[in-house]
Amino acid sequence: MNFDEGVDALVKTLLVGMGNPILCDDAVGIRLAHYVNSRIGQVPGLTVLEECSVGGLNILEVVADYDRVIVLDSIKTTISRPGYWYRFSAESLLETMNLNNIHDTNFATALALGRRLGIALPEDKHIHVFAVEVLDNITFKDQMTETLEQHFLKYAAEIYSEIAEILGLGSGSDCASQSDKNTNN
Repeated sequence: MNFDEGVDALVKTLLVGMGNPILCDDAVGIRLAHYVNSRIGQVPGLTVLEECSVGGLNILEVVADYDRVIVLDSIKTTISRPGYWYRFSAESLLETMNLNNIHDTNFATALALGRRLGIALPEDKHIHVFAVEVLDNITFKDQMTETLEQHFLKYAAEIYSEIAEILGLGSGSDCASQSDKNTNN
């Protein structure tokens, strides 16, 4: 798919929230997908999968046949504070707990294998990963840690703005302002 073909070209895009809703901060990708989906409205060619917990080779079934994929996930590096977020493409893929499974293959390897098998997958440069630094992704709890909860709207709005830009919706703050106006009527 040529992304420079103009507004008439429909780019099949998948926005996917990765994680587990009952593993404390691991739910952040799911929460972000819900947040973005509730604000973004109808976008031609966009499919939103708010909750996805598969990894390894199983992720190929989820992302196959899309031109572009936007992944929302958690990451635990211990380098940054909880709530700090990273953006990268599959070209420079960092491993996260959800995108790397000790019993299976990591996301980058799965993509490479899928391409060798002839599965229609987006180019690495069209796979955008947003990963939020977390504190606790192993405790069974249906609520995120206090720090992530307190700062959720700040980092969610920042990530939303980036996603709006990727989707060609202009400034994410313009989209957010319009969305805010619509909800206040």
